[in-house]
Parts: sequence; structure tokens; C-alpha cells
Amino acid sequence: MVFRLALERGAKGVRYHAVAEEEILFREIATEIGRQLQLPVVSKSQKEAEAHFTWFTRFAEMEAAASAQKTRELLDWKPVQPGLLVDMKHAGYFAS
Repeated sequence: MVFRLALERGAKGVRYHAVAEEEILFREIATEIGRQLQLPVVSKSQKEAEAHFTWFTRFAEMEAAASAQKTRELLDWKPVQPGLLVDMKHAGYFAS
């Protein structure tokens, strides 16, 4: 829906962000993945994280909250689909 609205009503050169939630912590995503895969999720020190994640460390530690507030206002869009964590729980991503 939001992509159609962006095509129909959107301004040229404007970037639209389509997320239902305003902020999901990386820890919450990791916790859900661990729960679904039946794996423990543990905290790591900076040094342990760098050794474990190698190149991905910088992404794992980023505070990159996403917001679709401007998209909602500009396109009069209201998300109706499940948010990321609910979708991860119920959409079958981890079905074996």
C-alpha cells in the first residue's frame, strides 16, 4: 500500500520510509531469533562482540532507529500489517 501511495502521491526525489514501528532494539530482534531457533542469547563485551561478529560488529552496535512518521504524514499512510517482531513470531520464517 505505501509503495502505491508513494508512486501516486509522492514527490520526485523524496525518500519514504515504510516501517510500522518507530524503534526496535537489536537486542529484541536477536532475542526473537534465538527463541525461534531455540538458541541462547547472551550479552557480550565490546571485545567479545568484535571477536564473535567480526565485520558485522559495527552493524550490530549501531543505534539506527527507523521512523516512518514523515512518510505517514506526507502520504496519509497508516500501517495495517503486523510489525517486525509479531511477523517474526507468526510468519513461519523459522519453520523447519
